[in-house]
Amino acid sequence: MTRNAFAGTTHPQSYYAATMTDTAETNALEGDLSCDVCIIGAGYTGLSAALHLAERGYDVIVLEAARIGWGASGRNGGQLGTTHRKDQAELEKLMGMGPARDMWALAQESVATVKSLIEKYKIDCDLTPGVLHAAWKKGDMSWLREEAEHMAATYGYDKLRIVERDEIRTMVASERYWGGVLDENGAHLHPLNYALGIARAAKSHGVRIFEKSRVLNVTHDAPAKIVTAKGSVTAKQVVLACNGYLGNLERRVSGYIMPINNFIIATEPLGEAGAKALIRDNVAIQDTKFVVDYYRLSADGRLLFGGGENYSSRFPRDIASFVKKPMLRVFPQLKDTRIDYAWGGTLAITMKRLPQFGRLAPNMFYGHGYSGQGINIATLGGKLLAEAVAAEAEGTGGAPERFDLMASIKAMPFPGGTLLRYPGLVAGMLFYALKDRLP
Repeated sequence: MTRNAFAGTTHPQSYYAATMTDTAETNALEGDLSCDVCIIGAGYTGLSAALHLAERGYDVIVLEAARIGWGASGRNGGQLGTTHRKDQAELEKLMGMGPARDMWALAQESVATVKSLIEKYKIDCDLTPGVLHAAWKKGDMSWLREEAEHMAATYGYDKLRIVERDEIRTMVASERYWGGVLDENGAHLHPLNYALGIARAAKSHGVRIFEKSRVLNVTHDAPAKIVTAKGSVTAKQVVLACNGYLGNLERRVSGYIMPINNFIIATEPLGEAGAKALIRDNVAIQDTKFVVDYYRLSADGRLLFGGGENYSSRFPRDIASFVKKPMLRVFPQLKDTRIDYAWGGTLAITMKRLPQFGRLAPNMFYGHGYSGQGINIATLGGKLLAEAVAAEAEGTGGAPERFDLMASIKAMPFPGGTLLRYPGLVAGMLFYALKDRLP
């Protein structure tokens, strides 16, 4: 399977697709319509932007090439982090203490926004508390400890609890870890059902969502015209929310993100006792490797394990075997456990591993490049995009400060642009993957 092979009528086979709460399809766009804002992409960014704009009274149309949550929003590991992709110490060096504090406030708001949307719109997505950051190497424990202490002393964040080596072995049935830090404010959830829930909320406010409506062209006029195979939308404002599936739709920003593929497997149900024996407190876990292992229990007691990635346009032929190797390094006791589902998805990373926000014209905004931190930051990103669009439409002098803060992060294009960026990326990724294997 290739990353750009839009299936169109169905979600890719996965545990999430097999257990999604809403299987109803929406129609493809046919004919010519108009609206205040047209959003391209029905993932977290686009759906959140649509919902927050509709709550403000805007007439919004969302165009999705495949199905709602078809991309990374419906296939990811389901971990709701409480930070940006870079930790606060790195942000302090990159931006200075003042902006770093503002970024932390946004990170905290991002988590609160996800949780409030779930509560407000009664989204059934198995929200469960706790994310454990596990030290893969002995030396990793020192910087995890320093980070927890820094967050408590500098930001007053007291939700990070240090877990020593003896305790982590009672929490996770693995000998691999040297300790960790438990983020009690983090959580995990069913990512596709979360996306579908935001879509239902948006529709309840009048948002029109068209699936199987891949955008072929966007004009740079005011108003803009967005063209699909069977119709078009004329819109005063446009939001690009395509992330890893942007392709060549907008070349001015496509060279600043890199699509990469990540993979997940779901075991057979382990039973209540078996699941609890594996992960005692039902928290999500991610380790400190460069190519991260991340895993958690599903609502029906399966292990959902994410591990391994590739940088080509194609997925491995046997995803189950590809991911089972890192799973067995952590849980060798599962060697005879059946794998019921295996799937992959494409996310977008940036050179700085921080998202890229901005505007390409007074009436065209974009947000993407979440680098694996998409549930919380993409949801917030949609909210900030809605604020920026509303500010422009209402003539208040440009985007609000919160959007400006995110847009102020200076983006760096990948060397070689869209054509030659892969060789350099692969070389760098392989180097760091090798370091994961060294003592």
